Amino acid sequence: MTIMTNRTEVTEFILLGLTNDPCLQLPLFITFLLIYIITLMGNLGMILLIVLDSRLHTAMYIFLGNLSLVDLCYSSAVTPTVMTGLLLGDKVISYNDCAAQMFFFFGAFATVENYLLASMAYDRYAAVCKPLHYATIMTTSVYIWLITGSYVISFMSASIHIADIFTFSFCKSNEVHHFFCDVPAIMALTCFDNQVRELVLLYIESLDVFFALIVICTSYMLIFVTILKMHSASGHHKSISTCASHFTAVSIFHGTAIFMYLQPSSSHSMDTDKVTSVFYTMVIPMMNPLVYNLRNKEVKNALKKLILHY
Repeated sequence: MTIMTNRTEVTEFILLGLTNDPCLQLPLFITFLLIYIITLMGNLGMILLIVLDSRLHTAMYIFLGNLSLVDLCYSSAVTPTVMTGLLLGDKVISYNDCAAQMFFFFGAFATVENYLLASMAYDRYAAVCKPLHYATIMTTSVYIWLITGSYVISFMSASIHIADIFTFSFCKSNEVHHFFCDVPAIMALTCFDNQVRELVLLYIESLDVFFALIVICTSYMLIFVTILKMHSASGHHKSISTCASHFTAVSIFHGTAIFMYLQPSSSHSMDTDKVTSVFYTMVIPMMNPLVYNLRNKEVKNALKKLILHY
């Protein structure tokens, strides 16, 4: 760090991590290592299964494959850094690496997941509410455009968003009260009272989250209305089972996102944020493939076929 008059030019940050207790660091490292291994195996397995089984080359499973890819990427943007800090005590991260980590985790891949979940909700709406027209509604070009749009919009938004955050001057400290470069923790280090810019960032985040939520909520309202009109118990059960896994994933993802990001920085408790962050950076990417695998007969059948084949 270079001292310039009464301001500090930050060239690196020190991640304070989850805990300084030496007795907890090894157990936490082992726990996070196991979670990360399960995350890698679950998501890579899901992608491989979808690629190899031609029966899964449909819109829903293409969405699932991309969801697994995104979970894998944004977990990998954070978890290895956390494990290195716990095992080696290396808590220093350069300014550029911090910006890159925030870009890939929060700005890019977490936002891609947000839009993918919205696209999947629309796909479930078409499957349940318009079953006879599903093939014409969810054509190959439609789901490719939805997936491509999710990535393009998210990466463009991330570029603007992260560039804006890192034009702030950091002069309070270079110690990040977190285990990775998360938005509230970095914003807490800025020099001045940037309430206007903070509100702008909050509105951008809100736009991303609530646009997707509007699509999801509208889709599920129409789905539930359609289910209520069904007369057969088997129809009810099939429709509910079709949407249950996705609804679970949406609830977990958006519940934690709203709690973490859609509040002013003055409302944040960094200790609470760190506990919540463990959940959405490590646990959610591990849970998603398990949620979809355990409740999906086609995935389980494809897995059995693959195991028996090899």
